Amino acid sequence: MTTKELPACPVETTLTLISDRWKVLILRDLMDGTKRFGELKKSIGHITQKVLTSNLRDMEASGLLTRTVYAEVPPRVEYTLTETGYSLKPILDAMWDWGLAYKEKAVRP
Repeated sequence: MTTKELPACPVETTLTLISDRWKVLILRDLMDGTKRFGELKKSIGHITQKVLTSNLRDMEASGLLTRTVYAEVPPRVEYTLTETGYSLKPILDAMWDWGLAYKEKAVRP
């Protein structure tokens, strides 16, 4: 995605990159470090292989993560957040805190 294609509003730009719920969960899981495709699929849960692959490709194209392929049999592929990807940590932390507070309020009558 080039700068010309990005929205003028910075909030909309952020949403363009991470608005898909799967992308946020991928970011959450990669904040702890490098993961293989199977590890991501297992930790995210109800995501198909096709959707996970598509989201990982989008995130790689956006510069949020890197994909490393090892020439082994069977092939090993690992995903790691880039510096740009890690820079989203404060946003994910805020989402965590907000979700926790909301859940506490929601269970109270």
